[in-house]
Amino acid sequence: MNEEKEAQVSLDDIKEEDIPKKIPTKFLNSRVIVFNPLFASYLYVKKNFFGSPLGINKPRLEYFSKPSELSLIEAYYLLNKGEITIYHVKEDKNLTPNEFHEIAKEIHHKFEEKYTIYNDLRKKGYIPRPGLKFGADFVVYKKGPGLEHSPFIVHVLPHDSKITAIDMVRAGRLATSVRKKFVIANPLTSSYYFFEWFKP
Repeated sequence: MNEEKEAQVSLDDIKEEDIPKKIPTKFLNSRVIVFNPLFASYLYVKKNFFGSPLGINKPRLEYFSKPSELSLIEAYYLLNKGEITIYHVKEDKNLTPNEFHEIAKEIHHKFEEKYTIYNDLRKKGYIPRPGLKFGADFVVYKKGPGLEHSPFIVHVLPHDSKITAIDMVRAGRLATSVRKKFVIANPLTSSYYFFEWFKP
């Protein structure tokens, strides 16, 4: 299929039976890639914004003719839900959730804490996306990217961590500059603390 034909694919025309029950992905160089553009588009558009298409900064809610990358947290979430398989290229096998969890813990800082909050936000109906460009762990949407501006940025803080006043001010100023609320999440209790800055 050439690019011109691929661009004409409508996700509205895709039937559920066109998509495997478990979408295949590959674990390659510490990354989880969905190589099939149709499956990548389906996960992003139809399954509530999973993955980031490679080479597209702001994907539209339509078919894109590129593979996508799942964050390790997204991949673990989908693997636990039975939505994907993860094929480890070096080891030549599909990974179990436990095997992938052990790998992800080794290469992703605060993986378990972040996953706890990610899972909780998804359960609550929110859409957490990677928040690196905002200096946070997640940027969180109610409807999804491209449909609204995200109202929150979330920083996951393990219960035994410390945050300085300077860190708080820096994070608050950043959140205010992009018109978002700054939220600290405690993974031990799945509690959320909202901070708003205002001028007296």
